[in-house]
Amino acid sequence: MGNKTAIKFGTDGWRGVIADDFTFENVRIAAAAIGTYVLSNKDPGEGVCIGYDTRFQSQAFAQSVAEVLSAAGIPVSLADRITPTPALSYGVRAHGAVGGVMITSSHNPYQWNGVKYKAYYGGSGKPSIIAEIESYLEKPLPKASTPAKIEMVDFQTPYIEAISNFADLDLISKSGLKLAIDCMYGAGRGILAGIFSKIGVDFVEIRANIDPLFGGINPEPIEPHIRALQETVVAEKCQAGLVTDGDADRIGAVDEHGNFVDPHKVFSVLLQWMLERKQWPGDVTRAFNTTKMLDRICKRYGRTLHEHGIGFKYVCDLMLEKDILVGGEESGGIGIKRHLPERDGLLNALLLANVMAEEGRTLGQLVARLQEEYGEHQYGRIDLHIDDDLKNATIAKARAGVKEFAGMPVERVETLDGIKFFLKNPEATTKPNAAETWLLLRASGTEPLLRIYSESCSKESVAKLLESAREFAMNSLG
Repeated sequence: MGNKTAIKFGTDGWRGVIADDFTFENVRIAAAAIGTYVLSNKDPGEGVCIGYDTRFQSQAFAQSVAEVLSAAGIPVSLADRITPTPALSYGVRAHGAVGGVMITSSHNPYQWNGVKYKAYYGGSGKPSIIAEIESYLEKPLPKASTPAKIEMVDFQTPYIEAISNFADLDLISKSGLKLAIDCMYGAGRGILAGIFSKIGVDFVEIRANIDPLFGGINPEPIEPHIRALQETVVAEKCQAGLVTDGDADRIGAVDEHGNFVDPHKVFSVLLQWMLERKQWPGDVTRAFNTTKMLDRICKRYGRTLHEHGIGFKYVCDLMLEKDILVGGEESGGIGIKRHLPERDGLLNALLLANVMAEEGRTLGQLVARLQEEYGEHQYGRIDLHIDDDLKNATIAKARAGVKEFAGMPVERVETLDGIKFFLKNPEATTKPNAAETWLLLRASGTEPLLRIYSESCSKESVAKLLESAREFAMNSLG
């Protein structure tokens, strides 16, 4: 039986395993808490927008949320089709709605689904908003004498127009680029393909069919899940591959040789272009687990960089408080404030094509240029699906003090979000402008999961550190 204790809002809403804790009963409880928040803080007459992705039963869960809010007298604009999260967020702001609810579990495995809350400004709910919604999980939602209207709405068309106007499609159309698009069976299906068809860009689209099992992969734009895109780029002789996750708010990429270009390099390529070519004003933000190459780019161009906790809601918070140009996180969520205080994989894919067209370089050449200018930065991450006892023991052991990993002495420790060890890497002395070497351990607050991240000046040292940290974690109860 569902209950409110099964619902816990993490960095960007609540996620759960379908038919275990993510049930219709619990979705209605979460919807009631959102409804109570809306009635307590806003003019409910402005309504709430609701969207859903390609996951199992997402449309039915969205309908349930709509019915709960409607019964409380809150008008609902319900997506008339599968909708990317950034399109829903754009719709919230365009419609002047109180907020938005997105049924998605983003990049999580197929067993999961979730509820994301988007605020009136068209971005992730601030930490204070999410905390308040969670506080209402025990409170009953009053019913109105007459249910409010549920209206079916097309959120896709105006969103596609907005991102098409933001990028320089004319430049892309004249570039002669051939691009591969990987939708990962997600909500971005057909959108980039439609734009490229309209402007005459040669492309190949893969994994655009609906498959709630995601073809046996996790719809996350990182290795090994993007193997099909890597093979397609090489086989079809494309200049790059562009990939979005399950709800199309995150981006990944593949260069012309089939090499994975991680989100950190994508963020760095876009940032360099914004500062050098566009010269747009504003500060930059990055999450605690992202590349420090961004720090070097900001320093070169005299921009302030803000480091914050993990989760895009922290980016959004800063965007609402300060003059922020762009902000992002490790998993490919990058947001540009002049468009929306929201991560947007589809817009960033378009902009990546824009950069290639403007610079006259392949994606591989753009990345090589960054590595040459700012020093080699290599990055890796592993996810350990371990029980909570082992997860908590690992964090406790790390907090108690560690002298070295993989034979590299610990020089300092930071604990903004998780435990990050900065290490003295002998290899760094042999490389010009070498990247700082660091290792981060972070326990998920919502899942039996420990994430381990590392950045260094070579792939080899990253691999060594990740393996050393894996052994450290697996032996933490010994």
